[in-house]
Amino acid sequence: MKANKRYALTLGMLALGMPGAHAGELTGNAEAGKTKVAMCIGCHGIPGYRTAYPEVYHAPKLGGQNVTYVEKSLKAYASGDRRFQTMHAIAASLSEQDIADVAAYYAAQTAGSKSSTLK
Repeated sequence: MKANKRYALTLGMLALGMPGAHAGELTGNAEAGKTKVAMCIGCHGIPGYRTAYPEVYHAPKLGGQNVTYVEKSLKAYASGDRRFQTMHAIAASLSEQDIADVAAYYAAQTAGSKSSTLK
């Protein structure tokens, strides 16, 4: 009988999202993120860049941005809550870990960073 209670308790804790049970607790790895930003640099790595398609849009600098801001933005583009076709296509192709890694990479950037997009 004790084993059944423990089993039921374990299942209940997992269903309630106990620590470690969901992706919201991923830790970004800036070094891994460095290998995942090639698509970002084409627009966000060019000072003053503005897209011309599907509409004119200023591409903001990402280097030095807050981790939470980058993560929330990418998730909003992926879900369609934030709209821009190019960003939707890119963000939708990223896993939760990719998003955490990219956010960590950009948050670690400073104006003096070798590959900084702040320059």
